[in-house]
Parts: sequence; structure tokens; C-alpha cells
Amino acid sequence: MTRDFDVYALEIAKLVASRGTCPRRQVGCITVDKYKKILSTGYNGVPSGYPHCIETPCGGHAEKSGLGLDMCMATHAEQNALLQCHDVSQIETIYCTTMPCIHCAKLICNTGTKRVVFMDPYKGSAADLFLSVGIALDQRNINPD
Repeated sequence: MTRDFDVYALEIAKLVASRGTCPRRQVGCITVDKYKKILSTGYNGVPSGYPHCIETPCGGHAEKSGLGLDMCMATHAEQNALLQCHDVSQIETIYCTTMPCIHCAKLICNTGTKRVVFMDPYKGSAADLFLSVGIALDQRNINPD
């Protein structure tokens, strides 16, 4: 029996999230093309050259997830995955451990993405934006009880 690709991809995104350096939340993201080839990965963490928040906390480290984003130095996993992707027009599906925020959703809408698959919901998510531009959303639980 072959493994469901969505589960496989989300497990990879979960592993990528383990590289995150934000103490508030570890998020992972992978982008794939129409052939299910991984184009890029991303996790949340500070910009290159900046001290990691797990070592030197930034101004937003004590805020609850989804709040104080203007004080947080982390670049989101989705943003990092898009920056690492050679050609964002080739992205067919994005797999995230957490539903993208509105800022990441706006960036995703400017790619070739047709579908976003995520595990955990996120406060203030952009479901309406995705749906209004024809990007399908699928929430998946990869660890059914």
C-alpha cells in the first residue's frame, strides 16, 4: 500500500519545523510542484546573521502566538519557503504545519499555488482570501487517534 502523499508531505513539514528558532512556535512549510517534487522548505526563524531568539530573545518572544508580530523578529516558514523557491510560479501545493497568517497568504496568492494543506488552525487566518482567489484549503490530521 502506498502512503498518502499529503501525510508524507506534512510529516516532512513537521520535521522542517524542528529547525525553527522562534520560542513561541515552530512552523514548517514545504512547496511542491505538479509532479509532487519538493521545490523548497522553510521554517520560522530570524533573518540571517541576527541572533536566534532561542539564544537572545527578541521583543516579541513573550507574546502569545498571533500577537505582537511587529515586535517578533522571526520570518515565517511560508515566507522562507517562498524565498528559497527557484520559481514560485511552479508551486502547485503548499504544505504547512500551521494555517498561514494573512501576511503569508497574500504572498502565497501571488504564486502558482492551487492548494494549501495544513495541520493546525491559526488565529486570524486567511481562509476567505485563499478561497476568494481559488486556492483550495485542506486541513489534515496526520496523527489520527
